[in-house]
Amino acid sequence: MSTRTDTSSDAVCADNFEEDLRRYLRGLCGLFAFLFVWWVGAMTTRPSYLVPGPLESMRAFVDLFATSTAIVVPILGSSLVLPTGLAHLAQTLFHYVPGLLLGAGCGISLGLAMGWNGALDDWLRPLVRVLRPIPPLAWVVFAIVWFGIHHTGAAFIVFVGAFWINFYGAYGGVEGVSTELTDAASTLGVERDLSMLKLVALPSAAPQLLTGFRTSIGRCWMIVVGAELFGAPGVGYEIINASNNLAMATSVAYMVLISLAFLCMDVGFRSLERRVLAWR
Repeated sequence: MSTRTDTSSDAVCADNFEEDLRRYLRGLCGLFAFLFVWWVGAMTTRPSYLVPGPLESMRAFVDLFATSTAIVVPILGSSLVLPTGLAHLAQTLFHYVPGLLLGAGCGISLGLAMGWNGALDDWLRPLVRVLRPIPPLAWVVFAIVWFGIHHTGAAFIVFVGAFWINFYGAYGGVEGVSTELTDAASTLGVERDLSMLKLVALPSAAPQLLTGFRTSIGRCWMIVVGAELFGAPGVGYEIINASNNLAMATSVAYMVLISLAFLCMDVGFRSLERRVLAWR
């Protein structure tokens, strides 16, 4: 019995390994195909600087770390010397991280409250429907007037984007809580709304909450770069600054830097998500 079970388990592991290997090989083939098309496009475009090739962009990426740049840390006011690429990435993170966390916190809180409380939902739903269609970048002019062209203004733009993504994740998650779960909890003695929200609604809505936050991680990278195009310091500003000087390879290098930063954050959050939802 034990030998048969072990053999079956080994066969399943082998099948899973082969399937994962096939997926990774497909991904590599897709990546190489993209690089080939990119290379052909760069070789056939004139003037050549309009579309820098993969090798030229890679050299520009390496050059980002060949020099050092001093930046000022907000609030602390102290200066920090880092490789140029990391310095500009850190400047972006100074407004990306606060905007993402504050926007997610406020969006999740309001989404939970409106999804759970019907009266509050009736009061605020019209306002939500009015404000939701406004793109985050439409608030740039107000961010400049209210906070200036610096970290606070860019963080406000990221806040707006993160708020709505997480709001609807929380709102939909709580709305979708099964009445069977709430009825069972009531039978077991959970009567107070706050206890029901904490013990039933939150665990049930956790997948949607985490999906909303993970989505906002990627969307807010696009938003923060757009916000920096108007002058806030960071990677987005460097992209437009390099393109104005026709240093297109440098612009591509900063775009690759953004992709790598997002990839690291996404992989880390997916690992955390699997642990949090291990009970499913």
